[in-house]
Amino acid sequence: MEKGKQFNVASGIEYAEGAVVSKTIIKESTGTITLFAFDKGQELSPHTAPFDALVQMMEGKATITVGGERAEMESGEAIILPANITHAVEATESFKMLLTMIKTNL
Repeated sequence: MEKGKQFNVASGIEYAEGAVVSKTIIKESTGTITLFAFDKGQELSPHTAPFDALVQMMEGKATITVGGERAEMESGEAIILPANITHAVEATESFKMLLTMIKTNL
């Protein structure tokens, strides 16, 4: 994606059958912005990250679990994944999300 040019976020990535596809939009020492496309049934198993992250749903539906609490997410919704708290993602249908991670204490 070209800096200074408008683009449609959801159209910036395509689904792949049976896969999770990612595309880094911005990668800096202070954080990253990554676009993801999950095919239905794909998942990220429970894990932690050392920094807070914001998930913004672009299209479709997913279940996002944070610290054991499940959230049924759909297009237009967002959730903050707190640093060092276990979280997981499951595509209940094909979906796209934008993940913004802000690094602190560098």
